[in-house]
Amino acid sequence: MDPAVPLVIPEVNADDLSWHQGIVSQPNCTTTPMVLALAPIHRVNPLRRIVVSTYQAVAGAGSAAVDGLRTETEAALAGRHEPSGTQKREIAFNAVPQIDVFDEGGYTKEEIKMANETRKILHAPDIAISATCVRIPTFFGHAMNVWAEFERPVTPAEARELIAAARGVRLIDDPAKESYPTPMDVAGTDDVLVGRLRGDSSLPGGITLWTVTDSIRKGAATNVVQVIEEAAGRGLIRR
Repeated sequence: MDPAVPLVIPEVNADDLSWHQGIVSQPNCTTTPMVLALAPIHRVNPLRRIVVSTYQAVAGAGSAAVDGLRTETEAALAGRHEPSGTQKREIAFNAVPQIDVFDEGGYTKEEIKMANETRKILHAPDIAISATCVRIPTFFGHAMNVWAEFERPVTPAEARELIAAARGVRLIDDPAKESYPTPMDVAGTDDVLVGRLRGDSSLPGGITLWTVTDSIRKGAATNVVQVIEEAAGRGLIRR
């Protein structure tokens, strides 16, 4: 969050690379997919408010956490409870609503990061954002459900058209065929997958959507490589 350091998703705010001073920062693995899904709409109809709940794979906590889920699952299937210590609670067949430590207001650092990074990347300091981040027993692929309100009402059809035309995002959304993305669909890929896009029944003019991404690929390593490629293409890498 250093104001002198760009925080960059190339498909969204590559122009921020122009003012780097030798360091470019990488967004959180949950911020990136949410911003990629919402930015196409935000460009033409600014965001006002976001509420998001995440369902994050253990790979986001490192290889030890992947091993921990494996050993905990084997133990649980044998009728034993053997916490690996890689999460705040036993993770096998469980859901843990804490990623990182809590602040005085009851939000975790992961949740605060999502809010602050989104505002910085979109150059929109006044967006109201509330996040709840949950660790679930999947190996790879972060999922989240997002509720978004914009300055002007947006229809699901308008949102679909804008998202479908965006780089780095793929729409998989056909309720009639029960077509929507899951973490298994996204593991090992670089695209952010979006589905379950619909009007928010609690807020006319708002939308809600489901998105999944590989937290190791576009959520981390792929985005870094793309930042380097974009900076090189703009002649911004100094030797």
